[in-house]
Amino acid sequence: MRSHITPVLAALIALAPVLALAQTAPATGFRIVSSQERMTNDTALDERLAKDWGLKPEEWTRYQQLMQGPLGIYSPNLDPLTVLGIEARDEEERRRYAELQVQAEARRVEKLLTYQRAYDAAWQRLYPNLLRVDMRASSGLPQSSLQPTRLAVFVKENCPACERRVRQLQTEGAEFDLYLVDSRQEDARVRQWAERVGIEPDKVRDRAITLNHDNGRWLAIGVQGELPAVVREVGGQWQRL
Repeated sequence: MRSHITPVLAALIALAPVLALAQTAPATGFRIVSSQERMTNDTALDERLAKDWGLKPEEWTRYQQLMQGPLGIYSPNLDPLTVLGIEARDEEERRRYAELQVQAEARRVEKLLTYQRAYDAAWQRLYPNLLRVDMRASSGLPQSSLQPTRLAVFVKENCPACERRVRQLQTEGAEFDLYLVDSRQEDARVRQWAERVGIEPDKVRDRAITLNHDNGRWLAIGVQGELPAVVREVGGQWQRL
């Protein structure tokens, strides 16, 4: 039996090698990055990151290696200076990383304070009559609420006793920093709670009272008991009043 190949089929057979080549060719506009180029880019990035932390390239490499071990599993969010300080091999290394971290923290806090002043001024211009939630509570900046000269008041929602205690403190003219433990990082939730108990906007504006997200501080200070809790630092320890 003779095999009959139509003209169309013959044309497709002839084009098959061309089509296969087109399928394997890289798409226009895409650039293949060589392994050598990728390694060069990674090295440049590592050197820049090391410099940002005041570290030598070999110190940055050791930090990366340490984070691949148990420390990185238990504490995946530790910064490089803390990691290297914890795993310091001698007292000189430990002292070096501690000093670098203090310097880095001082720079960070100064930047945050500078921005906080600009933020306060902008808030006063734009929303002078709206209760302000202290932005420092979510920035990691050491704030007045943990200074021994002020009261820290921890409260939660759906807590009539919390509302009564805060009203009492305000009536007495106390200056304090209010923490809503279950704020879920929502400024509106903190603001609504404060408005419900009658926190005076003038006192918030003058920082006689500050409104804050808890961010785990209630657990961190280690004070026992139910909320509300009014605490102050006494002899290095936080105690209920």
